[in-house]
Amino acid sequence: MANYSIKELEALTGIKAHTIRIWEKRHNLISPERSETNIRTYSDKDLKQILNVSILYNQGFKISKIASLTQAELSSKIQDLANDVKPENEVFIDQLTICMVDLDEDKFEKTLSSCILKKGFEETVDNVIYPFLRKIGVLWLSNKINPVQEHFISNLVRQKMIVAIDGLHEPAEKEESIVLFLPENELHELGLLYFHYLVKKRGYKTYYLGQDVPFPDLKKVCDKINPDILISSVAYIGSEKKFIEYLAVVEETFKDKRIYMTGQPMFNKKDVIPVGITLFEKPSDLLNLLDQ
Repeated sequence: MANYSIKELEALTGIKAHTIRIWEKRHNLISPERSETNIRTYSDKDLKQILNVSILYNQGFKISKIASLTQAELSSKIQDLANDVKPENEVFIDQLTICMVDLDEDKFEKTLSSCILKKGFEETVDNVIYPFLRKIGVLWLSNKINPVQEHFISNLVRQKMIVAIDGLHEPAEKEESIVLFLPENELHELGLLYFHYLVKKRGYKTYYLGQDVPFPDLKKVCDKINPDILISSVAYIGSEKKFIEYLAVVEETFKDKRIYMTGQPMFNKKDVIPVGITLFEKPSDLLNLLDQ
């Protein structure tokens, strides 16, 4: 069981710390532990309660009304919101967060499938999965989720990505071909899978190499198929000097190709990124670059 500070609770729920304290004091919605110096700490149960309350609160329910509901009534009203023709994204994001805390695979799967059915795959990824993963990042950086929970979430989302890609049966319509890869030792694959879905859906011939691709292997593949475009993503760079050297080799080796890369570490070092490598921030930016 994790313990959260009120600032972490604020980041995860979107509810201001001041408001959380009011809900605690006036409505007894949660009962945090207190240290000897009177510092509040909140449990998984408190987090789930605030997430559930915030779903209704953000949909216009009065807090006094929410506080009067039993847990069964609270769950029922949240389910009613999720069953709307097109529920708010925050409803799904908060439900997925609760599933992550509980390691509830069945509910996670049903929630994500429902969201895709109601909103479509691309809107779900852009406006639900990505914001959800950013929330999980708050927990990860503060050591409030363990590797088991992180792998649990990543694998379930990865499965959805692969199913969506496999569902694209249309033959390639464009003459340009694309290789998608992650550099050696890079394992964060979800973003690259989504880029694969987007470019394949738009008719490009794709070669998906996936995680942890040594540079000699990348070169062999490109020598054989001669792609027009390379797409990659970086979440961790390790040694900055070695990483910049790696990018320089990529640029020189594939100077006749369009190279598109993303990842926060890239933007942190964008002043030293070789000119032959084009950075993009969002999936929509990638699509705009491809259309140029």
